[in-house]
Amino acid sequence: MAAESSDHDSSKDTAGQLAEAESTTPADGPLGTEPATSEAETANTRQYSPALIATAVALPVALVVAVLVIAIFARRAPVEREPLVLGPVPAPAANGTACTNLLPALPTELGEYTKSTLVEPSPPATRAWQHADGGDPIVLRCGLDRPLEFNRASALQIVNGVQWFEARDQAAKASTWFAVDRETYIALTVPDGSGPTPLQAVSDTITANLPATPLDPGPLPN
Repeated sequence: MAAESSDHDSSKDTAGQLAEAESTTPADGPLGTEPATSEAETANTRQYSPALIATAVALPVALVVAVLVIAIFARRAPVEREPLVLGPVPAPAANGTACTNLLPALPTELGEYTKSTLVEPSPPATRAWQHADGGDPIVLRCGLDRPLEFNRASALQIVNGVQWFEARDQAAKASTWFAVDRETYIALTVPDGSGPTPLQAVSDTITANLPATPLDPGPLPN
């Protein structure tokens, strides 16, 4: 009986030790789950390498630079203009010697304006120039009749050896200048803001290719 009591006491001691061990073990949550992450470990996971941070900063900057470069090249790229449509006007001397000599000698550029392509069939003895992005053109017509407004009282302006008569069009915000001292009448229509270069350049071409002739103005209006 003494032996049985000793065994019974030993069993109690073992069970007590197990219970004590379980009561001192930290609670790990449900069976099989990992222990909660400590604050130090969390802080470590939030630390990023300097290279990664630099890349994150550089990418937006590189994107902005790329957009600016593309925009600059797009502005510098030549713009494909649409062919220009010009209506006909009476030009009885368009096929005459004066016009056939003048037109091939005209410059392809008049200041910031460059020669335009005309929709065919285009009026004879006609040239046009436009800005790179289009807009109102400069138009030259050769072989015209004497303008109705040109008479003995008309004021003339001499530009590089050519006598010009100006007909102002307020509605169109443009002026048409008529060279009145050559074999035939030549009209140059320039939009406002074109500057003096177009008239000067065309005057030089006329002076170099067509001889001057006496004026023939119309009669004074009644």
